[in-house]
Amino acid sequence: MPQVSLDALIQAARSGTHLISFPTDTVPALAIRPDRAPLIYEAKQRSETKPLILMGGDIEDLWDYAAGTPEERSIWQATAAQSLPGALTLVLPASPKLPREMNPTDPATIGIRVPNHPVARHLLRQTGPLATTSVNRSGEPALRAIEDINTQFSEVLTFSPEEFRAIEQALTQTQNPEAIVGSGLPSTVAKWTGSGWEILRQGTVKLV
Repeated sequence: MPQVSLDALIQAARSGTHLISFPTDTVPALAIRPDRAPLIYEAKQRSETKPLILMGGDIEDLWDYAAGTPEERSIWQATAAQSLPGALTLVLPASPKLPREMNPTDPATIGIRVPNHPVARHLLRQTGPLATTSVNRSGEPALRAIEDINTQFSEVLTFSPEEFRAIEQALTQTQNPEAIVGSGLPSTVAKWTGSGWEILRQGTVKLV
């Protein structure tokens, strides 16, 4: 598929007609509306035993997809306030609002994340939370360049580089420019056990 405008990416994400890709603070995301998540599994040739991440522009957009006691929510919110936006995925008990397609073999949990990337957050604030993962065939390294994504995933819509640079420049006039370049490293994944956090994957963010 051709590289497209921000408006076209937003429309595709809202309609669920196409997979889209956009940069984040780690690696580029492959994304679609949560109820259309099977298209991600098909494109990546990914096992349904591997759940996807629900990514949002703000943490407030994601809490309704998780279910917990007031005390648990208070702990989750404190952790989010400390480390999000950023390279941290919180795995929480899922609420009935979560489409089963996001985690077919274990719909009782969901991983949520807010990327520290102004363009990604700008897009997500207009699309609503999206099902996401890295852009690659299962078992292969994550793709980082738009050209590589266009070549290996011709069905995926991406930003046109010119428009991306224009949006990036407009958004980063008042934001930290260091957040623009993805680190290439995966996010830390922390799962709520009912009494504390279990680190499933240690990335750049460390919980204390």
